[in-house]
Amino acid sequence: MTSPILDTAGAVPPPENWPDQGVPWHFGDPFAEQRAAARRVVVVDRSDRELIAVTGPERLAWLHLVISQHVTELADGAGTEALVLDSQGRVDTHLDLAHLDGTVWLDTDPGAEATGARGGRQPLLAYLESMVFWSKVELREATAERAVLSVLGPDTASLLESAGLPAPTEPYAVAGGLDVVVRATPLGVDLLVPRDELVAWWDRLTRQGARPMGSWGYEALRVEAARARYGVDTDDRTIPHEVGWVHVAAHVAKGCYRGQETVAKVHNVGRPPRRMLLLHLDGSPEVLPETGDPVVRDGKTVGRVGSVARHHELGPIALALVKYSVPVEAELLVGQDDRVVQAAIDPDSVPEATPGLGREAAKKLRG
Repeated sequence: MTSPILDTAGAVPPPENWPDQGVPWHFGDPFAEQRAAARRVVVVDRSDRELIAVTGPERLAWLHLVISQHVTELADGAGTEALVLDSQGRVDTHLDLAHLDGTVWLDTDPGAEATGARGGRQPLLAYLESMVFWSKVELREATAERAVLSVLGPDTASLLESAGLPAPTEPYAVAGGLDVVVRATPLGVDLLVPRDELVAWWDRLTRQGARPMGSWGYEALRVEAARARYGVDTDDRTIPHEVGWVHVAAHVAKGCYRGQETVAKVHNVGRPPRRMLLLHLDGSPEVLPETGDPVVRDGKTVGRVGSVARHHELGPIALALVKYSVPVEAELLVGQDDRVVQAAIDPDSVPEATPGLGREAAKKLRG
């Protein structure tokens, strides 16, 4: 679905290999757009996101059984993140949730799929429908109904208030106004606007002072924040612990969801096979590695490149899944063919090591 925002002045479409198709890549100066996000406020067209609406009296109890997050007590006016896992605990897809006025809105990256009960991949909506059974819930495809706009920057609250919208300040808080679902996120605020009013809301926000920013800038800020993106920073072996989704999107104590055994086991052991790290790339901005390229140390492949971005302050950066045993000070090469560059691990991106409960218990027994 191509966004009408691409027809606005200055909008540049993305290249074919970019993960966000059908929405603006930038508006002429992606670095100035990032600076505006850091200093003032920007609005980003993310209407390529897919949405599913879940209603019915048993919506929370049913969702609790099929996703990784604890949502039986998700309050009206609250949101969270969640995953769908396969039977081995590997990530099938990542979801953002917003619960408001009796509806749970799920939005995810385009083309989201899940592994069916008998194996094989199927569209996310089809998978969820296959899991309803006798539960009193209703699902509907809502991508044609709602579109996502994201607002980022220190002036976000004042912009929303001037546009007549509530400005939630608590993480994952959800509010409604003017038929818009407003959801706070770790990066900013998402607006789920009626799709037939997408252009009107874009114009309204830009008139109030938001600078248009494309997906180039949004992705650069996401990479800077070390926020994983499904299908880019993950592969077919990724488990939640490797990309920082435990506690954020996967509950370690609740049972009864597919893949829970792996989540609990690795949490207790305390050491996943890989971890996602931020890499600083030492190379020309025109010659950068690509998603899926290898990360190499001393001639051996030790990881996989995920998102690659050009940041307005940090320069070329990337997220990569790297073997847990690789030391922070390691000298790395990333890329292949004619796009190999040196890389250094950002020490601030290394997840805090937490001893697994099972490992600690074993030490006590040995003692």
